[in-house]
Amino acid sequence: MRYQAREVGVDGRVRLVLEGALTARDRVGVQDFVLLENFNSEAAFIENLRRRFTENLIYTYMGSVLVSVNPYKDLEIYSPQHMERYRGVSYYEISPHIYALSDNTYRAMKTSRRDQCILISGESGAGKTEASKKILLYYAVSCPAHQRMASLRDCLLQSTPVLEAFGNAKTLRNDNSSRFGKYMDIQFDFRGVPVGAHILNYLLEKSRVVHQNHGERNYHVFYQLLEGGTEEQLLHLHLDRNPQKYLYLVKGNCPRVSSMNDKNGWKALVKALSVIGFTEGEVQELLDVIGSVLHLGNTQFGEEEDGQTYVTTEMELKTLTQLLGVDGAALTEALTHKKLTANGEEMISPLTFEQAGAARDALAQAVYGRTFTWLVEKINQSLALQGDGTSCRDGSSVIGLLDIYGFEVFQHNSFEQFCINYCSEKLQQLFIELTLRSEQEEYETEGVAWEPVQYFDNKVICDLIEEKHKGIISILDEECVRPGEACDLSFLEKLEDTLGGHAHFVTHKLANGKTRRVLGREEFRLLHYAGEVNYTVTGFLDKNNDTLYRSLKEVMCQSTNHIVEHCFRRGELVDQKRPEMAATQFKNSLTKLMETLMSKEPSYVRCIKPNDAKQPGRFDEVLVRHQVKYLGLMENLRVRRAGFAYRRHFEAFLQRYKPLCPETWPVWQGELAEGVSTLVQYLGYKPEEYKMGRYLVLMNTLYQRRWRRWEGPIIVIQAAWRGMKARRRARRRRDAADLIRRLIKGFIHRHEEYGPDNDYFLDHVRCSFLKTLRRNLPRSVLDKSWPTPPPALTQASEELRQLNMRNMVRKFCLAILPEWRKQMDQKVVASELFRGQKDSYPPSVAALFLGTRLGDEHINLKVVQTLGSEKVQYGVSVIKYDRRGFKPRPRQLLLTGSAIILVEKTKIKQRIDYDALRGISVSRLSDGILVLHVLCEDNKQKADLVLLCDHVIEVVTKVAMMANKVDQVNVSQGSIRFSAARSKEGVVDFTRGPELKVAKGKLNTKH
Repeated sequence: MRYQAREVGVDGRVRLVLEGALTARDRVGVQDFVLLENFNSEAAFIENLRRRFTENLIYTYMGSVLVSVNPYKDLEIYSPQHMERYRGVSYYEISPHIYALSDNTYRAMKTSRRDQCILISGESGAGKTEASKKILLYYAVSCPAHQRMASLRDCLLQSTPVLEAFGNAKTLRNDNSSRFGKYMDIQFDFRGVPVGAHILNYLLEKSRVVHQNHGERNYHVFYQLLEGGTEEQLLHLHLDRNPQKYLYLVKGNCPRVSSMNDKNGWKALVKALSVIGFTEGEVQELLDVIGSVLHLGNTQFGEEEDGQTYVTTEMELKTLTQLLGVDGAALTEALTHKKLTANGEEMISPLTFEQAGAARDALAQAVYGRTFTWLVEKINQSLALQGDGTSCRDGSSVIGLLDIYGFEVFQHNSFEQFCINYCSEKLQQLFIELTLRSEQEEYETEGVAWEPVQYFDNKVICDLIEEKHKGIISILDEECVRPGEACDLSFLEKLEDTLGGHAHFVTHKLANGKTRRVLGREEFRLLHYAGEVNYTVTGFLDKNNDTLYRSLKEVMCQSTNHIVEHCFRRGELVDQKRPEMAATQFKNSLTKLMETLMSKEPSYVRCIKPNDAKQPGRFDEVLVRHQVKYLGLMENLRVRRAGFAYRRHFEAFLQRYKPLCPETWPVWQGELAEGVSTLVQYLGYKPEEYKMGRYLVLMNTLYQRRWRRWEGPIIVIQAAWRGMKARRRARRRRDAADLIRRLIKGFIHRHEEYGPDNDYFLDHVRCSFLKTLRRNLPRSVLDKSWPTPPPALTQASEELRQLNMRNMVRKFCLAILPEWRKQMDQKVVASELFRGQKDSYPPSVAALFLGTRLGDEHINLKVVQTLGSEKVQYGVSVIKYDRRGFKPRPRQLLLTGSAIILVEKTKIKQRIDYDALRGISVSRLSDGILVLHVLCEDNKQKADLVLLCDHVIEVVTKVAMMANKVDQVNVSQGSIRFSAARSKEGVVDFTRGPELKVAKGKLNTKH
């Protein structure tokens, strides 16, 4: 609680004043409906909503329930400053906000260590999706940080534009209507840090892919791709930017929406996919799937005279097979024929024109629906708890966030609306169960006198839909599997026979004359908690069967598109078990969802739509009254006003509040109920202000009483604490002033000898330099940087620099691997021999010296056998110039441990022991000529060797090191003299030229 001011009483005591941080604008109307004076009046309830809505105050409390009215415009109340304002603040302290509910739920999770959930409900267009986004944003921004928090936060936030693009669409009631249900669990560790999340999706409206009502659109992603995709992407997908060219996008006749920017939506989608972790290949395959759905819609059929159906759009089919990665002939066959299995035998039956069109639409729905499921799975992988999670799992908690369909009533309502409204009924039943019935049943269980509040219990409608054998879903399933010619009308007749006397079920046949005029013969009416809805049975059986011909599944299983291959498992073709019907799958999913929600502590956001025209500032009182009525807000308000807000078990109550009474402190020895009674009587409660149940004490003004009892001790504690803080602050200021004086005095005497006047300053300078040096030490032996020392530390700085360099050199040398040490030794020798001496040396510096340039397979086996135990340590191909005629001869130069071997194919032509090698000569130019000088006294040697090699730097270095003749390497600045025969001498002259050329002269060899 924040204390905004204090007053001095008549007795001179300081009395704290509790003030909410509320402006005059925030106080418009009543912030909490529980405080409404005329709480039984529906008109007063709606008037309070209207007054606050007029001032853009869209949030109002009703106890722990938050009522939200959609403003249909952006409000400046969601900034980081607003988040900080509500973080850690008591729920009722400042003006109502969805951030307050989010923070209260988060703190309840941390305090009680119990899983929480936030249930957002309301009809389509009431702002449920926006509310869930704001809650998600609050947790992503305001929760404590973690090493993985940044990536998890980005994935959480970026999952929204992806799911909205693929799962939201414009309807008549909402420009961004969620056409699927979403439940997200956010997992927190024991510190309250988000560590993972998981999304469950429910019943995507697949029929929207192939059909839209007038004024509605297909899913956003199709329009975003056409509007925002690059020219290269559209060219690859063979798509045009005009959505009117695609049959799946023209049925609603609404290609653009004024409130949405498809190009910006596409940019947000591409960014989100990248952040979540989609690879470029996955994104491209995903785009291929989207494009294939559009091309599938443009695939048309013709009918021959004999009734055979064929594909008329060959180009569309070719593009389709390319994008889906399937065989064109097989896809054509599957779209125009179906496989039947009878008595273990397969038969192929041609499809009629209508059946082929239905098969095409079924394939489009299956591809898109399964791709959406794959998309959710991919997002869950990026949100999953990393590692084994052992450290988090023991103390982890979860906050669930439910954003699911709102109640829908259209001009034509089909199977999807039936499922959506059934879901709304189940959520309303859960709300009744947790807020109305459970509270009143608790009073009865505790034996507390209570005047029951009347409310409509919609369990009768839920049973009408889901009851076994007699509910609508069971009848629908039976009709789908019944032998014979089952159809939608036979399903309607079965409903009439089974449910004819039900008060909430009406058909044209069962209705009175007045109702028959507005109820079609193919319709049935359900009286939902939110009002009457007429459902057209056309398509109920097909959509419940959700069948896709086996032949089409077989084609999809062969796809080279990894997404399609993942979505159509080969196991489907082997599994002979009949899959559950769509309605039954949805019912079972809802049952599991209800169990999940019942296991958590719920918080509620009840969203209200102010008008049907989606106009800001317009408040339709009739529409709002209808929503207030079917949401059960008035009943909930009456229960909260008549009930007791505070309930605790006797033991927990005594444990927490026994310090307030001398008789119960420190330990109560008697019965728990007597101790509680003693405590509340001591606090001055009147009999009508509390009730003693069998196990609970129930009251509603405990906080105010507790505050009054603890006001004196709290003031004393606060005074002592504030005094201690003030003394600490004064001491710190005094010490700071002394420190500043010593530093100034030391600076004045800094050039004098070390003494009392400057010791602190000089010590500070030295310490600062050492800290700076520690942060800025060179990172490698090549880094010559060094901080400039103060004058007094010049010599010490130089000593430290040398020590640091030696240390880095030592670490560097120790870290060198043996092969790299050998390489460096050779490079050092090459540098000593040729740096600044030979023109071909600089280009060779970057090139590594190889261990050998001739593998075992290049050296003839006879040569190896002749060498015997001598192992070749290095080999290279060279050109040897003859002593007579100086003709070039290809040879192999091999180095062993004791000699240089010159080999011609299979024969050893010359062997020079290292002891007989008296020197090596090369020119200063960039040629590859080298001369190996041998001892003339050695009779085994014919003459010096004149060789040409492409790797002269490497060869000379290795020969010099292995023969230990580094000092005998000569880089000649002019010509090289060599022994051509026993008594003759030759000369190699070198001249610069555009290319390598060796020619014999009269007296010498020119190069």
